[in-house]
Amino acid sequence: MNIVGISACPAGLAHTPMAAKALEKAGAELGYNVKMEQQGSMGPVNAITQEEADAADFVLIASDQKITGMERFKGKKILRLDINVCIKAPKAVLQKCVAAVEGA
Repeated sequence: MNIVGISACPAGLAHTPMAAKALEKAGAELGYNVKMEQQGSMGPVNAITQEEADAADFVLIASDQKITGMERFKGKKILRLDINVCIKAPKAVLQKCVAAVEGA
């Protein structure tokens, strides 16, 4: 499973990298390829390229903030989740997302 996503919180200094790292680590443990872009006051970190977006099975947005660059994901299944849930239970989040996409 190839997953790309974006994490963002109001400041982008704490929850944003915490969610990105938690999801990437959980993805590796579950055997998924997960790349998370971080958007915050410091600008994008670990930006997702158009090629990576095109190759993704789905897009995970860990935020309730406005996300920039969403046009990269046109035609992709997009799942939006609360950033705190992604930090607290990243494995469960990924497993539920994969199940939802595979069942669609």
